[in-house]
Amino acid sequence: MTSSLHHRAIENLGTRIISGDLPAGHVMLAEQLEDELKVSRSVIREAVRVLQSLGLVETTKRVGIRVLPASRWNPFDPQVIRWRLASDARGAQLRSLAELRAAVEPAAAELAAQNAPAALRMELVDVARAMREAGNNGEVARFLELDIRFHSLLLSGSGNEMFANLMGQVAETLTGRTVHGLMPDHPHQAALQWHEDVAQAIASGDAVSARQASDRIMRRTMSQMADTWTEQPRVFIPVRQ
Repeated sequence: MTSSLHHRAIENLGTRIISGDLPAGHVMLAEQLEDELKVSRSVIREAVRVLQSLGLVETTKRVGIRVLPASRWNPFDPQVIRWRLASDARGAQLRSLAELRAAVEPAAAELAAQNAPAALRMELVDVARAMREAGNNGEVARFLELDIRFHSLLLSGSGNEMFANLMGQVAETLTGRTVHGLMPDHPHQAALQWHEDVAQAIASGDAVSARQASDRIMRRTMSQMADTWTEQPRVFIPVRQ
């Protein structure tokens, strides 16, 4: 029960901060949150600790719990990504993630063609083929599962641990696009073919073709989603002196 209350408190406050219902600079008191959320002080304390770790709030002695601006949030945390995808800032979040993936995934595909273990190369080919079948059959949930697996294998196969640690962010991106109706029931045949092209190039050790095919996937993805971020403001992080 305590774990459930803790989760609900984090979700309540996190979504309200990300959506702007609790704007930057807003100050909350622990006792007020206890009354509002009908939970104990220990639950509030733990929820605030989690939100602090995400950069959403800070606590100040004799002041309270202050909401921080978007420039202070941890943009790589999957929870923050999920909350942003559920907010009016969905387009901006999709743009940031698409640009990150466009920079990283083609490089990861090239490295995977050079470095991936044999078992991973074989699985990538199998997953790409299964994606085509699920996509053609309109199996949305199954396709999402396979899509996440494909891109996770791609990042892992690079042999770059920093690339591999983006798996959670990519999973939230693909899940969010599906949940919010931004993925077709039947993926475009070209996109399905490009996933197979990436897998086959990695399997055969063709680094150049792997990068090119991955780049085609990401360029199409950005083209498809561009309308979602039109007029959405960017977040500029201040450079520390």
